[in-house]
Amino acid sequence: MKKTAQPAARIVSAHGRHYVARLEDGRELQAFPRGKKSDIACGDRVLLDIQGEDQARIAEVLPRTSLLYRKDMWKQKMVAANVDLVAIVVATEPSFSPELVARILVACDAQQVDALIVLNKCDLTAALPAARAALEPFRRLGYNVLELSALQGADALRPHLAGRTAVFTGQSGMGKSTLVNALVPDARAATREVSQALDSGKHTTTYAKLYDLAGGGALIDSPGLQEFGLAQLDVNDLEQAFPDFRAHLGSCRFRDCAHDSEPGCGLRDHVAPDRLALYHLLRHEITTAAAPQY
Repeated sequence: MKKTAQPAARIVSAHGRHYVARLEDGRELQAFPRGKKSDIACGDRVLLDIQGEDQARIAEVLPRTSLLYRKDMWKQKMVAANVDLVAIVVATEPSFSPELVARILVACDAQQVDALIVLNKCDLTAALPAARAALEPFRRLGYNVLELSALQGADALRPHLAGRTAVFTGQSGMGKSTLVNALVPDARAATREVSQALDSGKHTTTYAKLYDLAGGGALIDSPGLQEFGLAQLDVNDLEQAFPDFRAHLGSCRFRDCAHDSEPGCGLRDHVAPDRLALYHLLRHEITTAAAPQY
């Protein structure tokens, strides 16, 4: 019996173990993975076994150019696949976590994916100086920071997105969905108010969704997050994912230097203390996650 060809498709939304796959002719199908395990992300390119008029099984995930995901000792969470730009959206209000931004940047560098920090809600001028100050260490490291207001100036993002596949990521309440609605008028992405009492955004986007951009390119809106584990990296990957470390790696007296209290460390005199502190925190998390659990 001749085997039916498995058409190629792109995952354009991910709802747990339920996906929407878009065929090359534009038709969209409800798609489900084989078995219980599902390591599939929005943006993945897949082969399908068509099950009916509007349903399919995901037969194979095609090789990826990149995969942004987070992992800790207990679980991993896919963010987006095959992206070449990660836009980390922060805001003047509510306050954001610089450590979370730094963790996402490490993940981007580990995947060799470009990163852009988007400072949103710059029309709230009273909070702007503090937000700028929190981002200044990233500017000094060479990361690009774009300031705008989604309500009036989202078009400033378009040149950065043109012809690329980008993902918006960051904490809840930063205005990711408002930016999506400004850039893709028919997206109708859900938005909700910020909780002033908790100084945090109410969770709005509950699943990742890909939108095509006019003029080429695509944008993935992802759920807000409060943590970003990096247990998928090993220690060597982690060192290389700090751009400010690279010029000094290999200059330590000891090959297995942990860049802590060892004599002859080549990093301690050249790297900012807060960056070393982040490295030590991530290194501890990675080694703890990799240790056997009894």
